[in-house]
Amino acid sequence: MDKMIIKGPAKLNGEVSISRAKNAYLPILAAVLLSDKKITLKNLPELRDIKTMIKLLQNLGVEVEKEGNLTHFNPGTLSSHEATYDLVKTMRASIFTLGPLLTRLKKAKVSLPGGCAIGTRPIDIHLTNLEKMGAKINLEAGYVEADCPQLKGTTLRLSFPSVGATENLMMAAVFAEGETVIENAAREPEIDDLANFLNAMGAKVSGIGSSTIKIEGVKELHEVEYEAIGDRIEAATYVMAGLITNSEITVKDFNPHHIDFVLEVLKDMGAKLEVGENFVKTYPSKLKHAKIETAPYPGFPTDAQAQMLALMTIAEGTSVVAEHIFENRFMHVPELNRLGAKVDLEGNVAFVEGGHALKAAPVMCTDLRASAALILAALSASGDTLIDRVYHLDRGYEKLDEKLSKLGASVKRVNE
Repeated sequence: MDKMIIKGPAKLNGEVSISRAKNAYLPILAAVLLSDKKITLKNLPELRDIKTMIKLLQNLGVEVEKEGNLTHFNPGTLSSHEATYDLVKTMRASIFTLGPLLTRLKKAKVSLPGGCAIGTRPIDIHLTNLEKMGAKINLEAGYVEADCPQLKGTTLRLSFPSVGATENLMMAAVFAEGETVIENAAREPEIDDLANFLNAMGAKVSGIGSSTIKIEGVKELHEVEYEAIGDRIEAATYVMAGLITNSEITVKDFNPHHIDFVLEVLKDMGAKLEVGENFVKTYPSKLKHAKIETAPYPGFPTDAQAQMLALMTIAEGTSVVAEHIFENRFMHVPELNRLGAKVDLEGNVAFVEGGHALKAAPVMCTDLRASAALILAALSASGDTLIDRVYHLDRGYEKLDEKLSKLGASVKRVNE
């Protein structure tokens, strides 16, 4: 099992290029199932979840060919409507195949998904709204079985602005009869990217960027070549890496507006940042405490909460972090405390007493973003920090050890 050894405290310098967003490409890959025409995707990140989703497509009969930074898909060879447990068990994004399979093949059988153990992420919002579109759904032997001769457009009001449900229903509506209106839709940039991809294929999606998304059903789609947006969470992580190491680095190839809320919090903490059209540059800064609450976009992203908490350990004063999205998303706290942090938990609120020097210790990754928090803390800690279970990192950060090494960090991946 791979582990990482990070020698700190690190001083970083240079530029880091952000990969295309995993959370944009996963639903886009599922949307490949909608078409029977050739689809080409550019710069797919080399991540475990992406590879698993491609395997899932191949298992469903889609032909896949890689050519340099291009990946070609031929979904015209789609031959199965069943997403099996052996591929689905490690990745929640597999549920995205439900909508496309159902609307194209009129039936779908998708294993209930797995993924990070950060809390319950029920799919009832997906299922109840597909039923409103006419789908007949059964849950049997760990599978969602759905069928419908023709989905019908209707108005769907989500009980919560679920990203996954918004994306699944958008895809299901592409071939639905008439107009589908999704109210209280999630507004994350990855949803906009999916809408832009669908429109590039010939779908009719409007209301992009708003909480009301409209999809007019179409009869067919056409060939497309597409590249997803830069990964805003990866970008936020590297910006915080620059700040936790008191370094001057440039984080580039993404849209800084996608992390406006994060950048505003950092500026309020005293961070010296230069924000350009497609980059953020960090400068040595003296940080003070802050209070954040996670919220759906455009609020503070839950996927950046763990990294921010790690950064707060070096800030002056006591910071407060309230987690409102996932009930079990403080699993990084005991590991950070092993490194010398002073973090107390009270329910869904963490109190971070900043200004304590971090010291190396063996720690263990528990989920994707908790892993990123431990990386940041290790960059600041004195000594060699051994980080176990880094396979979590490989789900969402492409070549993180290589990118940090190019910035001047001492990062070594070992297999023990």
